[in-house]
Amino acid sequence: MHDAPSPATPLAERIDTLFRATMARGTLSLSPVAMLQAASDWAMHLASSPGKRIELANLAVRQAQELALYAIERMSAGPDRQVRLAVPPPAQDRRFAAPEWQNWPFNYMHQAFLLTQQWWDAATHGVTGVEKHHENMVAFAARQLLDVFSPGNQLVTNPVVLQRTLQQGGANLVRGAFNAVDDLQRMVADDPPAGTENFVVGRDVGVTPGKVVLHNDVMELIQYSPTTAAAHAEPILIVPAWIMKYYILDLSPHNSLIRYLVDHGHTVFCISWKNPGYEDRHLGMDDYLQLGFHAALDAVSAIVPRRKVHATGYCLGGTLLAIAAAAMARDGDERLASMTLLAAQTDFSEPGELALFIDESQLSLLEAQMAQTGYLKAGQMAGAFQMLRSYDLLWSRMVNEYLLGDRTPMNDLMAWNADATRMPAKMHSQYLRRLFLDNDLSGGRYPVGGKPVSLSDITLPIFMVGTLTDHVAPWRSVHKLHHLTTTEITFALTSGGHNAGIVNPPGNPRRRYQIRTRPAGGNYEAPDDWLVSAPSVEGSWWPAWLEWIKARSGKPVAPPPMGARGYKPLADAPGQYVLEK
Repeated sequence: MHDAPSPATPLAERIDTLFRATMARGTLSLSPVAMLQAASDWAMHLASSPGKRIELANLAVRQAQELALYAIERMSAGPDRQVRLAVPPPAQDRRFAAPEWQNWPFNYMHQAFLLTQQWWDAATHGVTGVEKHHENMVAFAARQLLDVFSPGNQLVTNPVVLQRTLQQGGANLVRGAFNAVDDLQRMVADDPPAGTENFVVGRDVGVTPGKVVLHNDVMELIQYSPTTAAAHAEPILIVPAWIMKYYILDLSPHNSLIRYLVDHGHTVFCISWKNPGYEDRHLGMDDYLQLGFHAALDAVSAIVPRRKVHATGYCLGGTLLAIAAAAMARDGDERLASMTLLAAQTDFSEPGELALFIDESQLSLLEAQMAQTGYLKAGQMAGAFQMLRSYDLLWSRMVNEYLLGDRTPMNDLMAWNADATRMPAKMHSQYLRRLFLDNDLSGGRYPVGGKPVSLSDITLPIFMVGTLTDHVAPWRSVHKLHHLTTTEITFALTSGGHNAGIVNPPGNPRRRYQIRTRPAGGNYEAPDDWLVSAPSVEGSWWPAWLEWIKARSGKPVAPPPMGARGYKPLADAPGQYVLEK
């Protein structure tokens, strides 16, 4: 592992660390060496592929002919006549959906842009000899650069913005300038975005009544009592990811998963991770496992004795839970009744576009920065996610707020997303290397207590949720657990992304999910085959999960006390750690 340099570190290494940290600050933590390697790999192999270059030249000629033909047909047609597009926008591309884009010359502009995008997609893919990681990086960089010049992102080439400007006499641009100045001031002052003041933790969000029953150097454990007269016998322990504040699972009362659980008779315990500072730089994965999950499980077992626990992990919290469950199975610890993994990966061989930012060169820059700060800054991870969804999270917002002059209304999920957390240097380096880069967990090499664990040892029934448009934990990657263990797995694939697919209360008419159970010892089914065969259900997956838990629980009992000997209530929920900035 690459810990922060100590005074005993050789001078050359300290100089190199300082240099890389300085370079990272000027490159937004992106390694120019990694990008240069990728570009060189692509360029040199393209230079030695005359057939590919001929193919690209022919494509450019065909596209120029298609664009010219489209322009001629469009200019000769009447204003009400439909003309076949040279290239229809992809189904998920909303940039040019407004009817104003069908008017001349804006229709020509967006067609030229889409054809250029199509050409660069062909140019950056399928070059023989290019390493797959480098191909993905070059294609990603090309998309990012093209987005800068998209006609939809410019004042003079966006017909919707021009029409608004004419209608309002430029008032939209004045509002947009004020919005930009306000955002810049907030960024300089390190203040949260506009509108987050309406979502205060403990007042507006994170308001389900509960008590902190355990407080240590890594986390606080919050206990929530059921609101029903009788409780399900087995409690639920929730392990969120340490890259997020726990209250994403306790947002507003109408979309709080924790409130939903207690209102249906469940005793719930939830970990609230500490927001680490420089003094916590030494905390590693083992600390999060022992002082986090195991300390919480010990408390739950003391407060609700002689009952097994339904353990639930979200995102990296689910990965941590899977590690713990494998170690418990290896060591004969039978305190868990089931395991639920929400958008959580256990095999990182195909982690999606996030892998663009994870290689040896990128990690060396991050580790150099963390050696100075002691942690990964909250904005760095948020910036990576923003680049992965640059249109949704960056360009569309800038157009709406700075050109159209419309502030995007803040909601509870957006306010939570702005309330980012840090990660200790040692832990962040360990999980990036062991899980993402080396994929030790799925390979049976991840050590717990000095001995490796194997996911194949897990015999607990498992409920897994993947989300259809997840950029953080792609659902096909989540599905990979099916070939790592032969235990019973119920897999649900829901509409939505990494967060909105999980914060998915009943009552939303646009939600649906597919679900299927593979029995213990059942045959493996590839994800695309599963997608075709799994039945589809309208609505939220929450009720199906509760039925699944109920089928694996004992008869209802009287609700347990709040806390127990050795775990007395220390404070009201949401506790102290979640409020730390």
